[in-house]
Amino acid sequence: MTNFLLQAPNHFRTFTLSASSNGSPPGAPQSGGPLILELPLDKIRRPLMRTRANDPQKVKELMDSISEIGLQVPIDVLEVDEVYYGFSGCHRYEAHQRLGLPTIRCKVRRGTKETLRHHLR
Repeated sequence: MTNFLLQAPNHFRTFTLSASSNGSPPGAPQSGGPLILELPLDKIRRPLMRTRANDPQKVKELMDSISEIGLQVPIDVLEVDEVYYGFSGCHRYEAHQRLGLPTIRCKVRRGTKETLRHHLR
């Protein structure tokens, strides 16, 4: 299922449009593709966090945006053996941390240990 969010000026309504590529109604369980889940920040491991520093200005801008309109794009997370690993969305993740938010919306894909090793190279 694909979700689209249409942003319009304040005098227009905001609505969500859902579409399914397999012909099932929106909200019907699907297998094989990524899931959009709200996960606790402390359940997401960040194995590559020490490889580079986040741009403080970008984090600040995201904090302002998230405070005003919420997170617009989920971070990508890999689930391996019921453990979640975040490899992208570093600035969004830090913005949530600094705002004191307990959870973050994630696009979760399931993977194997081999997939995880590939991401750690």
